[in-house]
Amino acid sequence: MKKLSTVLFASAFLFGCSDNAGKVSLGLFTTKDVVIKAMLDPKISGVTCHVSYVEANLDLSDPSDMSIACRQTGPITEQQVKDINLSKNGEVVFKESLSILFKSLKVRRIYDAKQKTIMYLSYSTKETSGSHHHSLSTVPLFDTQAWQWALAQNTGE
Repeated sequence: MKKLSTVLFASAFLFGCSDNAGKVSLGLFTTKDVVIKAMLDPKISGVTCHVSYVEANLDLSDPSDMSIACRQTGPITEQQVKDINLSKNGEVVFKESLSILFKSLKVRRIYDAKQKTIMYLSYSTKETSGSHHHSLSTVPLFDTQAWQWALAQNTGE
């Protein structure tokens, strides 16, 4: 029984860390690393985003620089796209705290109906002010199961 609980604990620990796809040190005499996380879109399971950002282990606040790359890694269905927020503001799909000073990394999904493309915008926020550092990646619906639905939609433009 003890062996089983150890295996379950180790599996849970590894599963919880599975979103870290990579970590690269920025140098021998620095405490800063570039962290790369793989994030599955919770509503569109056929999209995976890789977000990289600087993690400063001994600083009170991590830098705001980040990058994002999103790709189709599985089917994107009509129902999945119908179920997302289709407004111009979209919706936050990922959020992670970057510091004890109320700073967070956010990824927002926005649907571009005219181009039939899903956009993913990564940016950092603070409670008192936003940051101009951001990054954008797109996933076109062309050649997906959702393409015919996207073609049939009136873009209103």
